[in-house]
Amino acid sequence: MILSDVFERFAQDSPLTVMTRGLLENALNPTVLDQLFEDVANQQDTKKLLFSSVVDLMSLVVCGIQPAINAAYKDKAEILPVTIQALYGKVDRTEPVTSAALVRTVGTRLGAIIDVMGGARAPLLPGYYVKLLDGNHLAGTEHRIKELRIMRAGALPGQALVVLDPQRMLAIDVILCEDGHAHERSLLDQVLEIVRPRDLWIEDRNFCTTDFLFGIARREAFFIVRQHTSTRHWEFAGKRRACGRSATGKLFEQKVRISNDAGEILFLRRVTVVLNQPTRDGDTEIHLLTNVPAKDARARVIAELYRQRWTIETAFAELEATLHGEINTLGYPKAALFAFCVALVSYNVLSTVKAALRSVHGEEVVAKDVSGYYVANEIKRVHDGMMIAIPEDEWVVFHDRTPEEMAGVLVQLAKAVRLPKYQKNTRGPKKPQPAKQSGAKIKHAATSKILAARKACTT
Repeated sequence: MILSDVFERFAQDSPLTVMTRGLLENALNPTVLDQLFEDVANQQDTKKLLFSSVVDLMSLVVCGIQPAINAAYKDKAEILPVTIQALYGKVDRTEPVTSAALVRTVGTRLGAIIDVMGGARAPLLPGYYVKLLDGNHLAGTEHRIKELRIMRAGALPGQALVVLDPQRMLAIDVILCEDGHAHERSLLDQVLEIVRPRDLWIEDRNFCTTDFLFGIARREAFFIVRQHTSTRHWEFAGKRRACGRSATGKLFEQKVRISNDAGEILFLRRVTVVLNQPTRDGDTEIHLLTNVPAKDARARVIAELYRQRWTIETAFAELEATLHGEINTLGYPKAALFAFCVALVSYNVLSTVKAALRSVHGEEVVAKDVSGYYVANEIKRVHDGMMIAIPEDEWVVFHDRTPEEMAGVLVQLAKAVRLPKYQKNTRGPKKPQPAKQSGAKIKHAATSKILAARKACTT
């Protein structure tokens, strides 16, 4: 691949930014996205504004490169054939089925690149395709919609169930719902549609429903789920026996039998962890239900696998800290869900960058030392200047690169990354918050007087 001298200088000075932009160009290939839109969209069309152009603008906003959609539009107004009102109309009407297809398509493309690089993490349980499932309720938006202006209640634009591949650290699928009040369990029928044989689904207790567990087993797949106290139609089918200890407490195992309304029966293992420390809710033990055979995963392995559920919580936290996926000015549910999906795509791009670093510097080093915050911060800081120095038409070279070609470029760039620039800041244990005085009577305090009083006490 022949690149300009300016391009090469950015590749040496800020290889992470070049990697990210190259991946965005490849993963968000306009030809692929516009074909996706034609295949999936039911009501919208692309007579004037291409779907790929809308995704490109939104990606600039969620990555923090542009502060808002309006700013992103103004930056590219000369090449866009529509008004800002038409752009917002397009965003507001983006169908959830299209947004979800965007996440799946990009996840598949990036997953192929990670596999070629050898940048995936070690498998959690060999022989199984582990998937983590969790829900994310989008934060309340500003009350810009006419009907919301007279309400004090938070305006919830929707929610999403995200499926994370913890081996590649990619969001590979998403179930979207425009009803911000809908219970996560109401979406489980849609999750069952994407369950495949040999999947291993790891889930929190919200997803512990009889129909869902039977549905997974019926599809020759497996699960590890925390038992919900409201789980019905189950009973013990064997004696409880001790199974040693895990990192969080003593382990016990017992066979149980669950049944559904159709009279079907499913035998499961119930792994109990008697915790060293109670949970935030005060629970002293947790119970895990699984249909994974004991020969493949003993009780200790099951308990450790369930702890991996926090991986998706960490992913959500990183997404919130480094990306702007929940844009509070987008009040229409379809627009808010579309922005969230573009944020998932951007998260996947950053995960692929980390995978390239793992392939060069090692999994343990990247997991321990590399801060996602500092990686994203450099990309935001350098991107604008890089795009001024390097015309957009030079980036077209990445559009049609094969996974093998992209992997070669990313590995070469990863070798030039100086990891100490992105070192994580480790902190000690949190200190308990001191009790605060009421502000009912004294509403303001002069900081200088408080510091002077402290100084007087120490002298």
